[in-house]
Amino acid sequence: MLSRALAPLLAVIGAVQASLQIVPGGTWTTSNNEHLQAHGGGLIKVNDTYFLMGEDKTSGSAFQNVNCYSSQDLVVWTYVGALLSRTGSGDLGPNRVIERPKVIYNDKTRKYVLWMHVDSSNYGEAKVGVATGDTVCGKYEYKGSFQPLGKQSRDMGLFKDDDGKGYLLTEDRQNGLRIVALSDDYLTVTTNTYLWKDSIEAPALLKLGGRYYMFGSKLTGWDPNDNVYSTSTSLSSGWSAWKTFADSGSKTYTSQTNFVLKTGESSAVYLGDRWVSKNLMASTYVWLPLSISGTSVSMKNAVSWVPNLRPGAGGQWAAPPAETSYEGEAATYGGKARDVDCASCSGKKAAGYVGGPDRGTVTFAGVRSDGSASGAATTVRIKYVNGDSKVRYANVRVNGDAGRRVAFLPSSGDPASSTLHVQLRTGATANTIVIEGVGDGWGPDIDRLMVPVS
Repeated sequence: MLSRALAPLLAVIGAVQASLQIVPGGTWTTSNNEHLQAHGGGLIKVNDTYFLMGEDKTSGSAFQNVNCYSSQDLVVWTYVGALLSRTGSGDLGPNRVIERPKVIYNDKTRKYVLWMHVDSSNYGEAKVGVATGDTVCGKYEYKGSFQPLGKQSRDMGLFKDDDGKGYLLTEDRQNGLRIVALSDDYLTVTTNTYLWKDSIEAPALLKLGGRYYMFGSKLTGWDPNDNVYSTSTSLSSGWSAWKTFADSGSKTYTSQTNFVLKTGESSAVYLGDRWVSKNLMASTYVWLPLSISGTSVSMKNAVSWVPNLRPGAGGQWAAPPAETSYEGEAATYGGKARDVDCASCSGKKAAGYVGGPDRGTVTFAGVRSDGSASGAATTVRIKYVNGDSKVRYANVRVNGDAGRRVAFLPSSGDPASSTLHVQLRTGATANTIVIEGVGDGWGPDIDRLMVPVS
């Protein structure tokens, strides 16, 4: 029975990690004080650390960087650097498309091998590119691009089987979705392993308990759709008909598959992109636990959830702890901060004019937290509105510290969530949280804070 479901409590969840949460669709601030820029990405685990590689969309669709981040809990991410960056010309030059980067390790050559979709700005080339690195999150040497087996390749993925054999997952627009075997050094392809003649892109392959699960998206461009999966006990035959795994009509909770991460011998997490086609840098991520039992796969939406990757936990997860809400308009204002109307906010008002030249501040005093063990971080969700087309920033100080910069993506008028991972004192009214501007810049309008209490 290969299944795990969201549950209020799991005995294996310890107090130390009990309230460190993933918030699907939220602004995700990393160690460089910016929103996580690793779109279309993939994950690789090295020892006890996860490394996330993905597209930097800060400047839009044209290639800028393949970024790399590290984490030990899938929640708090450290920006390490760029595996590849824009060059003056060639495949990685100006106005080029580099998408869906994935890395696997070759045990024979002791190289990390990066594959990616390489294209012109009008998507007229449809190639794959290959690069290699000596370290997982260091600089990679670009080797070149080609069409695998002489066929188009658009959305792609990588898969390394238990026997060390590598495979390219590639969407061939003229023929369908392919699994193609890689050479022993993972630098080129050899033979076609399987072809679906269906129009499926964004492939991601998972193996659990001797069964393979292929995930993919229908072809609707940047717009989301009900993503699907197929299963088999063999890579080369016996694949089932495609089925949806999220709620029908939800459009996979407004996301598209980019990777599926195995977190235990019987557990996995879906990693999807929530694309904002008119402003790609504002795209977010929808990461959710999968429930898998034999040939059945399902996934439910969640405002947030708690991963547990500690040794012996088996990759289980839990629903978030109970929260207390603190309204922005009920906080104490400083500078020129003041109430603003917000029809979609919880109290129809928000704390506005945060930051700016008049140094507006919002102070939440008497914030309760009962669920954070000594020395442990908890996740506070900051519900906000940012009507601009660019990121806004705020410095958030907790209990008198110097603070940390938090990013707030454009929110299209409705309150969105940005995550603050911080240690809070245990007690009924033990904490003070101050939100202020960065320099003379404007922060977001603050709807409310959502603070774990149990």
